[in-house]
Amino acid sequence: MNPSIVEVGATVIFALAILHTFVVSKFAEMAHHYPQGSIGENVFHFLAEVEAVFGMWAAIFLIFMASVEGLGRPIPYLESLNFTEPAFVFVIMAMAATRPVIKLAEACIVVLSNLVPLPKKMAFFLTACVVGPLLGSFITEPAAMTVTALILQKNFFSREMSTKFKYATIGLLFVNISIGGTLTHFAAPPVLMVAGKWGWGMAHMAGAFGYKAALACLISALTITFYFKKELAGDFQLRAETGTKMHPPVWVTLIHLVFLAGVVLTAHHMSFFLGLFLFFLGFIKVTNEFQDERVKIQESLMVGFFLAGLIVLGSLQQWWLQPLISSLSDQALYFGATGLTAITDNAALTYLGSLVELSDSAKYFLVAGAVTGGGLTVIANAPNPAGYGILKENFEGGNISPLGLLKGALYPTLVAIICFELLPTF
Repeated sequence: MNPSIVEVGATVIFALAILHTFVVSKFAEMAHHYPQGSIGENVFHFLAEVEAVFGMWAAIFLIFMASVEGLGRPIPYLESLNFTEPAFVFVIMAMAATRPVIKLAEACIVVLSNLVPLPKKMAFFLTACVVGPLLGSFITEPAAMTVTALILQKNFFSREMSTKFKYATIGLLFVNISIGGTLTHFAAPPVLMVAGKWGWGMAHMAGAFGYKAALACLISALTITFYFKKELAGDFQLRAETGTKMHPPVWVTLIHLVFLAGVVLTAHHMSFFLGLFLFFLGFIKVTNEFQDERVKIQESLMVGFFLAGLIVLGSLQQWWLQPLISSLSDQALYFGATGLTAITDNAALTYLGSLVELSDSAKYFLVAGAVTGGGLTVIANAPNPAGYGILKENFEGGNISPLGLLKGALYPTLVAIICFELLPTF
């Protein structure tokens, strides 16, 4: 390893950004020491936004780069990066969070939950935590995260549920979303980064990863459901809608799905899917009577900002990540990837692995570790900031504790580790 000053600086700033994510609650507390609406309050509230952390530190890094290599250096550096994934997540999150898509997903979960031989509340929770994440293999993980988090937020997190339940649920959600997108080769970002180069198709993903992931999702969700059976007991009714909006007719929902499919199929072509998104916004305007009051543009943009900052800083971590990956045995690579995923985006990890000559077994364990550890922190998997942004308002102080999330994700992560380690590949 012979890193440049800029690479070392990027790693130091990257580490500071990670530390920042662990102290956002402190910044939120400091904001209350200033008058409401004052600059001081707004500054500390902004510093308390997890979605803004990596964008802020990326800006600091660009200033550092300019001071070391000259004022003109940041521009070509940014132009050398690929921001298609943040743009894709922004678009798919905004589209998936629309009322017709949420109502359709909720209806599917209700129908399937009626087939589960459990009390209604337990059955609905179990189905949401299994079916929602597995949908990520078809509508993409960011869309599945958005849909499932909104369903859980409306029907469970906004009710009188314990803090322990909330952290266990969000940990379960993040892990299941991370592994639930592996039934196909196009939905999970860490798989998408390598599937083309390594020749992994639908059949390979189903036999090597998919059925193991589905079983892990079911085992973890069943365990959490029965562990909190007292909180999930009693009468249960889906939260009634407020307002005067009409129920979306079938044709409106179908057109939403067509737009979603168009974005998924053109996920690598940013100029096309952004143009498609503009047409989608026009359709939203025309069918306003069936839509929510507003499209979740701001929330989606913040998540995109988070991922863009992660790319700016993460792209310069290759100097230490790549030698580390190439020096590990299969088992060390599996557990090392699981741990490294907690402190860096799992798609970046598998991308770096694709630059190294690996055996077939090493390829498997690299991707398995990357998706297994995708729920341990908010930065581990691209869709996590979307779920964080939706659910954080239901936690004390409007922030989710990183340690609370880590503890909540440990059990489902262990289940995923066992399934990917012990179950045979077909």
